[in-house]
Amino acid sequence: MNYIELLKAKTLETKSIVCVGLDPILEKIPLHGNTREIIVKFYLDILHAFLKEDVLPSAVKPNIAFYEQYGFDGLYALQEIVKAYKEKGIIVIVDAKRADIGNTSNAYAKAMYDFWNFDAVTLAPYMGQDSIKPFIDYCKKGRGVYILNRTSNPGARDIQDLKVDGVPVYIKTAEKIIEWAQPGTGAVVGATYPEDLEKISKLFVNSGKEIPLLIPGVGAQSGKAKEVVDALKRAKMDLSIVRINSSSGINYAYTKYATTDYASAAVRALKELNEEIGIL
Repeated sequence: MNYIELLKAKTLETKSIVCVGLDPILEKIPLHGNTREIIVKFYLDILHAFLKEDVLPSAVKPNIAFYEQYGFDGLYALQEIVKAYKEKGIIVIVDAKRADIGNTSNAYAKAMYDFWNFDAVTLAPYMGQDSIKPFIDYCKKGRGVYILNRTSNPGARDIQDLKVDGVPVYIKTAEKIIEWAQPGTGAVVGATYPEDLEKISKLFVNSGKEIPLLIPGVGAQSGKAKEVVDALKRAKMDLSIVRINSSSGINYAYTKYATTDYASAAVRALKELNEEIGIL
């Protein structure tokens, strides 16, 4: 099974295209103990609540920086969390934004896929094809990549809106993603720019290649899931290969609902986001 097939199968199985970002911030986690124990318990409690309520996300996305900030405690916690979620058949995408010169990218790719056993990795395309190729080669082994295309942050416009031959850099990047793509090669396109999302999605659809999308920016960054889905539908994008990510909105939903039961709150937030997205 290649990564595209895996995405479609998990969409069908979970009846969801939500990806839950697993980004620990100790100050927001209502637990006490050592760092590793707190992070692991928090995310395993949420996993068990998902399983108990039979409401699973179609992927999870740990941002590796949120674990690295806590040193080895954070990294050991990540290792336990990845193992637990993958054992339950959940796709794990690491938000690592890797890519470097060839030999370094080879080493990064081996670390992400062979050591950590992530299903997919986010990549920065600035250094070009040779920096991306070692990761795309893993697509032949059923893994995925998501290349930064149109990011959700306010500063995205500083470079991504620059014109090359009258065309914005983010469109030129989308064209390169199509050129480089093997089954499992996807793009990161932020929810905060729905018009640009629609343009990019149409470009991918018209290329005849299946380019999966990872869409951050829903919730804390003010992106609206309904606007995202409407844009994708106008572009005739296959929603089964799309993952709409929410991190803080699900992780720390207990603060919104004024409860101490953070795990049940995460389930409730996931259900509400599924409802906002609507029937696939």
